[in-house]
Amino acid sequence: MQRKSPKLLEDVRDAADYILSVTVGETQNSLAGNRMLRQAVERNFEIIGEAMKRLAHIDSDTARLIGDYPQIIAFRNLLIHGYEHIDVAMVWHVIQHGLPTLLHKAETLLRKSDQDP
Repeated sequence: MQRKSPKLLEDVRDAADYILSVTVGETQNSLAGNRMLRQAVERNFEIIGEAMKRLAHIDSDTARLIGDYPQIIAFRNLLIHGYEHIDVAMVWHVIQHGLPTLLHKAETLLRKSDQDP
């Protein structure tokens, strides 16, 4: 693992954990109706995507361990450049189905980096 990789994985872990914590007890409709919550969630998805983009650039071997990193980067690009096309249902689906897996992978890789000399 490259020297900067753990920091980027920590950024992914932190942003994913934040999204999951602020959406506990929320629904797709409450996300859609709460601008501050929606923007906080979207901003943290942007952080995840940017960290994954940087990780893929400096340490493609580690990025490949996350598997779906190209889709994560594409989601970040949509949020930033195609904001008018953001579908709250899609964001909610990613929160419910993709984010827990990503968080688990990031935590696993961080534990592995702690064990490596």
